[in-house]
Amino acid sequence: MAWEASTVAAVRPLDLTADPVDLCAALVDVPSVSGEEGALADALEAALRAQAPHLEVLRSGHAVLARTDLGRPGRVLLAGHIDTVPIADNVPSRRDQGLIYGCGTSDMKAGDAVFAHLAAVLPDPRHDLTFVFYDCEEVEAVRNGLGRIEREHRDWLAADLAILGEPTNGAVEAGCQGTLRAEITLRGRRAHSARSWLGENAVHAAGPVLERLAAYPAREVEIDGCRYREGLQAVRIAGGVAGNVVPDECVVTINFRFAPDRDAAAAEKHVREVFEGFELEITDLSPGALPGLGAPAAREFLAATGAEPTAKYGWTDVSRFAALGIPALNYGPGDPNLAHTRDEHVDPARITEALDVLRRFLG
Repeated sequence: MAWEASTVAAVRPLDLTADPVDLCAALVDVPSVSGEEGALADALEAALRAQAPHLEVLRSGHAVLARTDLGRPGRVLLAGHIDTVPIADNVPSRRDQGLIYGCGTSDMKAGDAVFAHLAAVLPDPRHDLTFVFYDCEEVEAVRNGLGRIEREHRDWLAADLAILGEPTNGAVEAGCQGTLRAEITLRGRRAHSARSWLGENAVHAAGPVLERLAAYPAREVEIDGCRYREGLQAVRIAGGVAGNVVPDECVVTINFRFAPDRDAAAAEKHVREVFEGFELEITDLSPGALPGLGAPAAREFLAATGAEPTAKYGWTDVSRFAALGIPALNYGPGDPNLAHTRDEHVDPARITEALDVLRRFLG
């Protein structure tokens, strides 16, 4: 069943002032697979308008935005995606041995619950605040709600610091890696496999590509005290048309996760140098984000957490904010190792801890 806006009447109203642990479970109980976030967006919008009169609220597709306008000298933006990967028989939520189980608990409705609660209970924060609950983060980048918001409501993304509620298990993960995918195509000549000497096997021709990958020395680099490790891997290989035909084509798909001191052009140049002499096509390329820990608001947030920042392994939407010149960090109560799993769950203690840290920071 696709949960669209017409079904919101069946959704229990959200109490944003409730304990964020309970609010997390309530958010999980509203299915919101990517592209089907309408019911949850409706519920969040209704709750913000009713329970947070101090906020200006904006609806954009299946995204909901809210902000204060108190004339503070600085602004902090708290962003969380409300979509999930496809449900794996793990909705509605359930509690077991003190943990909350359900699709999206860790990635990232626990973070959304903390942000939504703060939106309702902080009418007079030390910083002006913007809250962004957006859609389609778990699918292809062209559908990401932040991209639409940037195109249509760019002023809503202005901030001195952006905090993404991605699961970090309560750690502060700075910046993010960039990611590049490419296809390396090997050509051969078809023949009957009983007369293989009459052909050229394209799958066999992939051997040198795999050898380069196996011997690749992964670079490590330290930026603002955060150590990033790069990686270059084969993630797919395809070739052959039948069990009695010598393959005339083989495609090796590679993924390069690169440190944020390389921009997109430098990452592409490096990959082409590694595979010089091979037919290579870039199919996906997203730059990373530098830690941005020198920004005053970022330093203040780190002081509030009392934690040492670490490098973010993986790509997140902090990259979008970095491209806008906005320092951005990943900080959320979920466990990244549990994201997208059938037994995805979150520890309520992490939710309470994140709430305490952010209340201390935001005042």
